[in-house]
Amino acid sequence: MRIEEGWLEGVRRVVSPNQDARPQGEVSAVVLHSISLPPGEFGGEHIERLFTNTLDAAAHPFFPSIVQLRVSAHLLIRRDGECVQFVPFDRRAWHAGRSCWIDEGRIRRALNDFTVGIELEGDEIHAYREAQYRSLAAVTKALKLNYPDMNYARITSHARVAPLRKNDPGPAFDWAYFRQCLKALG
Repeated sequence: MRIEEGWLEGVRRVVSPNQDARPQGEVSAVVLHSISLPPGEFGGEHIERLFTNTLDAAAHPFFPSIVQLRVSAHLLIRRDGECVQFVPFDRRAWHAGRSCWIDEGRIRRALNDFTVGIELEGDEIHAYREAQYRSLAAVTKALKLNYPDMNYARITSHARVAPLRKNDPGPAFDWAYFRQCLKALG
């Protein structure tokens, strides 16, 4: 995969309005998330609609509780490995919310300022799919090649940066297997 002007080449783009400029232009870490809409269901257009502020509150009983959110991610990796990009990597997506991380001995807050948010279509219960791990590894390698401050040690979970409010991508995500996929790419 290649990145050109903040966009992955050859992936579908669905531009989210929920983005703005990065304060210092830094792109140096990745936060992994999981999402399924409605909860526990996969496929469909609901995730894209949430990230573009077009979710129909009447489409499911859960949706009135989230329709007002103004959130996005840089990238969604669907169950079949398809990547959908919402925000260019050089801009700030609104994905981590209130968060903090100890990074090289210092406490950092406002993680949206310097991280890439990647949503995996899934939840904390169902195993992620092979195609998702392969796509995630390819995207991560492209990020590392394009952004000099990025390295594989700076990949974390939403649960780790917001532990009292989030638990994604959860125990269903196989970190060891993901690292193997990265290693296989060189």
